[in-house]
Amino acid sequence: MSQGTSFAPSNLADILERVLDKGIVIAGDISVAVGGVDLLSIRIRLIVASVERAQQMGIDWWRADPTLSSQKALENSAVHVEQQRQILEFENTKLHLELENAKLKAELEELRGEKVKRSKS
Repeated sequence: MSQGTSFAPSNLADILERVLDKGIVIAGDISVAVGGVDLLSIRIRLIVASVERAQQMGIDWWRADPTLSSQKALENSAVHVEQQRQILEFENTKLHLELENAKLKAELEELRGEKVKRSKS
């Protein structure tokens, strides 16, 4: 290999640093058509930049993505926990009311039984 065609690690690191610092945009369109009818269209847009450079360009979509943002994931987790708490509280109230209803039905049946006994006497 000649010295001009090989990349030393420091040269590669310098190139990567420049690309990330300034950013690079790669764009392309691919279309597949048969008889003048587009069957497939693909638009490719690729931006390679550092996080700081991307933010300067107004790109920060990763902040709202819960799979990438730990803060958003924590917020979603807290919302999920609160929803589960509310469901359990509702189920607890429902069971409490069902138990109270069963007790009242039993008391009613008992009172009806006593009334029947008194009317027969």
